[in-house]
Amino acid sequence: MKISIDISYYPLQVEFVPEIHDFIKRINTYKSLIVQTNGMSTQIFGEYADVMHALTVEIEQSFALPHSVFVLKIINADLNKVG
Repeated sequence: MKISIDISYYPLQVEFVPEIHDFIKRINTYKSLIVQTNGMSTQIFGEYADVMHALTVEIEQSFALPHSVFVLKIINADLNKVG
């Protein structure tokens, strides 16, 4: 099943931008995913198991930083191909 995720990451610290860029860089290493980033969030498209595996690994790594917040919207459709 194809899914689409809209994800925002909020590391609650003074120097937050490097942590966001690091998360985006890591999620882009998964060749089975399509990743699109804009000024507000990152969209991830792919097979359910592939996307959820990548998020499990990368969110856990980001949670090593205290007080990190992720906000996700998950849709059970490939919105990358809509329109």
